[in-house]
Amino acid sequence: MAFKIFKRKKVSTREKKSPDRGFLSFHNTSEVIKAESLLKKKGWEVHVKGPPPELRTGCDLVIEFPLIEQLNILRLLEENSIAPMEVVPVDNPLLKPVDLFQTVDYGQYLMVRAANMKLTIDKEALTIVNISGGGCPDVPYLGAMLVGKDLRQAPSPKELGHTLCGYALQLAYEEMKRQCSF
Repeated sequence: MAFKIFKRKKVSTREKKSPDRGFLSFHNTSEVIKAESLLKKKGWEVHVKGPPPELRTGCDLVIEFPLIEQLNILRLLEENSIAPMEVVPVDNPLLKPVDLFQTVDYGQYLMVRAANMKLTIDKEALTIVNISGGGCPDVPYLGAMLVGKDLRQAPSPKELGHTLCGYALQLAYEEMKRQCSF
């Protein structure tokens, strides 16, 4: 009976929780932009995120979507000639997406970074004081069109640029407006 102290305890087996979110990865950014726009227009709650390192293949963005809607979403994308490279259920804690946003408060100024693009405003005047980052050819143009403008009346970056940098700047612009509560 001395061996009873070495007897293994029963390990409770929890039910594995099935994933409720998935990722769609694409070859390039324009496919992500088209897919996100289409899915949001049809009412699905989707979010563009930075892919976890395990999923970095095509572009630097993935769409997080409700996994229960996978068949309907894939059908809609196929009908619109948008084909994801991969569909991955998020069932592994290591597959957490990378948050695209970083906010830095510099006292008088507030900067929001989305991917590689940064948008900085004067907090008191709500004036855009700087646009920086990225490496796309439209960044200088975006800066020229937005710097000095009031955030409330500035044109939307998606109306001005059509590259990954323009898209990332749009995300920073929307996040800045959300943080400024308008």
